[in-house]
Amino acid sequence: MKVMAQMSMVMNLDKCIGCHTCSVTCKQAWTNRSGVEYVWFNNVETRPGVGYPRTYEDQEKWRGGWTLNKRGRLKLRDGGRLHKLSRIFSNPKLPKIHDYYEPWTYDYDMLLNSPSGEHTPVATPKSLLTGKDMKISWSANWDDNLGGSLETMAQDPLLAKMSEEVKAEYEQAFMFYLPRICEHCLNPSCVASCPSGAMYKRQEDGIVLVDQDACRGWRMCISGCPYKKVYFNHRTGKAEKCTFCYPRIEVGLPTVCAETCVGRLRYIGLVLYDADAVAAAASVADEHELLDAQRNVLLDPNDPAVIEAARAGGIPEDWIESAQASPIWRLIREYKVALPLHPEYRTMPMVWYIPPLSPVVDVVTNSGNDGEDASVLFAAIDKLRIPIGYLAELFSAGDTAPVDLSLRKLAAMRSYMRGISLDNVRDESIAQAVGMSGAQMEEMYRLLAIAKYEERYVIPPAHAEQAHDLEEMGCSLDFEGGPGMGGAGPFGSSSGEPVPVAIENYNSLKSRQTADRPSTPGRVNLLNWDGNGKPRGLFPPEEEK
Repeated sequence: MKVMAQMSMVMNLDKCIGCHTCSVTCKQAWTNRSGVEYVWFNNVETRPGVGYPRTYEDQEKWRGGWTLNKRGRLKLRDGGRLHKLSRIFSNPKLPKIHDYYEPWTYDYDMLLNSPSGEHTPVATPKSLLTGKDMKISWSANWDDNLGGSLETMAQDPLLAKMSEEVKAEYEQAFMFYLPRICEHCLNPSCVASCPSGAMYKRQEDGIVLVDQDACRGWRMCISGCPYKKVYFNHRTGKAEKCTFCYPRIEVGLPTVCAETCVGRLRYIGLVLYDADAVAAAASVADEHELLDAQRNVLLDPNDPAVIEAARAGGIPEDWIESAQASPIWRLIREYKVALPLHPEYRTMPMVWYIPPLSPVVDVVTNSGNDGEDASVLFAAIDKLRIPIGYLAELFSAGDTAPVDLSLRKLAAMRSYMRGISLDNVRDESIAQAVGMSGAQMEEMYRLLAIAKYEERYVIPPAHAEQAHDLEEMGCSLDFEGGPGMGGAGPFGSSSGEPVPVAIENYNSLKSRQTADRPSTPGRVNLLNWDGNGKPRGLFPPEEEK
């Protein structure tokens, strides 16, 4: 047993209102610069819908994640080392800008400086890539504008797995929001896909990062990630991704998306896991068993044997204590209400979700019944198979049992706490009906409903004195003869000289080397200015010699 630590996140979808505050603050903090105009490390998707980039969940098309070969061993869905090296200069399995969206701004100068006239001036949309006028036809969450309408539902890869009858009934059910960031997987296929070894998983906290100096812009990591959460910066020629705000995590602060979340739906904490068990858990043949296999990889931080092994592995004492107080462990293993996103990709993601119960309650209430009554609510969950089936495609590889249990526990919690609030009665039968005790029910309620800041974010600060001993873990399957592609080699980090800008981008970037196209002559946006050149009006004129 090799005990390691992993920073993880759980999101309670019952609380997400789709305000996109997390997306905007992440954008401002990490991708508010040239080369990544189209990039959203954090995005909020409306379900049902096609997502961002479009239909990223269609692995028959994108070939991301892992699959099993004939011998039952893991292999990259898009091919192993030799297959990738054979087409290293041409990778067709990449989303195009059409699959993301063409980013734009507006010609605000028309509003600010237009002379008085008969008609109100209009700020024309202008492409951030070409600078030309454009017509807006798609965005990072166009589904949000359509509200789950038929226009995009037909393209939803998850609905394609369901019958026409299911689709027809589901259209009338509900929609919900799904925030997404990089999953910082225990078995990251992006790391295994990288020919240069630039993608790596930090040993101390499991955060997956990109070494910008080692990155050669092969873009195999983008095609290898089934969640499509790795992006290509066309200005630098490098891959970029969510960093889990590691500079904040290292000092004990939550990520920007969690800090600014209006609904307080995000939980961040440390979990301990057995690194030696990752490969076996990801190799389970039955996709419906992958959820339990991943749960079992996580170790009980209160187990004396685990604590002893953690100490022997160099995990600091305060990190062990943080793992014991972690909300992540309780939501995933103790209460079992949190579920991973697409476990069938076999990357073992470490951003988990609590499925939304709100639509179930709404349906019951709209039918004229008491939406919080336990018996009525349990019966409604049984009948609403279509939403559960859709959620199961998202969180449990199509197995409805884990989703059903999670929703039942959330429904039981509402009914149990309602009895305490209104009648001062603790009905243990409600808790027992879902395999919990009344005390556990109250603890779960506190965590999900009224937990304070320090209870939602249990983040131990980094130990700088240990930095020289830390190793880049890479991929759990990156060993001699394994499917991982990490490390140096003829196409690895030792080959060639670093190129600051990819050749294929040079012509498109040539006109942007002096400034980022100020919308008004004589003005420049200091938030977006790259520091190159001398935009007119920013500096005083030089004296003639």
